Amino acid sequence: MLVLGIETSCDETGFAVYDSAKGLLAHSLYSQVALHADYGGVVPELASRDHVRKILPMLNEVLTKAGVTKQAIDGIAYTAGPGLMGALMVGGSMATGLGFTLDVPVIGVHHMEGHLLAPMLEDTPPEFPFVALLVSGGHTQLVLVEGIGRYQLLGESLDDAAGEAFDKIAKMLDLDYPGGPVLATMAEKGQVQRFDFPRPMTDRPGLDFSFSGLKTHTRNLIEKYRGDDVLPDDQTVLDICAGFQEAVVDTLVIKCKRALKQTGMSKLVIAGGVSANKRLREKLETELAKNNAEVFYARHEFCTDNGAMIAYAGCQRLLAGERSELALSVTPRWPLQNLSSIEELS
Repeated sequence: MLVLGIETSCDETGFAVYDSAKGLLAHSLYSQVALHADYGGVVPELASRDHVRKILPMLNEVLTKAGVTKQAIDGIAYTAGPGLMGALMVGGSMATGLGFTLDVPVIGVHHMEGHLLAPMLEDTPPEFPFVALLVSGGHTQLVLVEGIGRYQLLGESLDDAAGEAFDKIAKMLDLDYPGGPVLATMAEKGQVQRFDFPRPMTDRPGLDFSFSGLKTHTRNLIEKYRGDDVLPDDQTVLDICAGFQEAVVDTLVIKCKRALKQTGMSKLVIAGGVSANKRLREKLETELAKNNAEVFYARHEFCTDNGAMIAYAGCQRLLAGERSELALSVTPRWPLQNLSSIEELS
């Protein structure tokens, strides 16, 4: 089955063509980072308009890369949620219109399921079952994954997600947008041990997360070393970045190890934008190896939002017989555990 994947949940326009027999044939991605940089964050209306501007040229681009025509497409997958309503509607409108024109099935894909399954695009994908750490801009969740659509939520952030905390601290330090990756780069030059940061909610049982207290602690530290309307000196900024990142990474690692022990699993998948964090990958690999456990993740280009993960996830559900109505349907808020398993569909 040849599936076209469309991703427009936020500020990336992504397309991909996935063949169930041959794998990923092509993908294209356009980022709106430059568009939103002046505002320090995503402006929903501007994001929607930019998706409209790029969506047709990118469709033609990915089909050319894949060496296929529209008429060769057997099914279309699009991100139906969670995400920004206007942005979701752009991709959903194209998918449903194209599906009607070509008379092929269309499937609305859960954005976080796409992230969760992105490592399946690699040469050595994980086998079910496993524990997944989903860490994107607005999500921090630990999920027991027994199969596609068979998800049990083990723990989640009770306030700020890890990615949100990175971005907010970066904004406090007046770093360039997008702040999270910039902070992570600066952390490599800082002294991790200079400041004492808390590891929130690791001193009590459970798998939930909370990063608001760590955010407040870091803000107070910035204020302590701030001059009159001036940020702390350069080295202090680097050291704050290093200490903050290490606290977030340690917290995630501790909870992942706890989740593996609780479930009896030996495989961990990390997915979402924050899974590209080099320090997080290093520490998870080191710590899990001590317990003969493995960690899996997607290549960097598939950690952020992309069409390839939507094409893959959609293809699996289309093969199982799932279909969406051709009437446009998007869901800005959509719990992952509400999805049906492909076994139930077969």
